[in-house]
Amino acid sequence: MANILLIEPDRVLARTYGSALERAGHKVQAATTAQSALQLADEVCPEVVLLELQLVAHGGVEFLYEFRSYADWQSIPIAIVSNVPPAEFNQSVGVLRERLGVVAYCYKPQTNLQHLQRAVEDALARQPRLAA
Repeated sequence: MANILLIEPDRVLARTYGSALERAGHKVQAATTAQSALQLADEVCPEVVLLELQLVAHGGVEFLYEFRSYADWQSIPIAIVSNVPPAEFNQSVGVLRERLGVVAYCYKPQTNLQHLQRAVEDALARQPRLAA
C-alpha cells in the first residue's frame, strides 16, 4: 500500500482514479490545485504523485519545480497523467526525467485505469528504499 497524492482538477476523474487506486490497496489524497497539493503533501507524505499538468493559476510544470525545491520531496516519483500530448514535451524529456523526477507520462486519451495502476506500481518500484 502506498500513499498517493493525486493532483487532478476534474473532480469526477479524481474520484474515478482515486477509487480504482484504493481498490488496488493504496491510500489516495486528492487535490484540485497546485497550492492545495503542496499543503496536502506536507500533511500526508506521499510516496507517489500523480499530476495533471493543466491546472488553474499555478500550472503543473510550476508545481513540479516548486515541489522539487523541498529537500524532503526530491526523491518522490511523479507520474504525469494529462491531456497534454506527450509530443509537446519531446524537447524537455531529459529535464522532466532527470531534474524533475517524472517516471511516467500517461496521456489521458490513451490511458485506462489499468495503465494508471501500472504507472503507480512502476513509480513505486523506482522509489529509493531505505536500508533496514
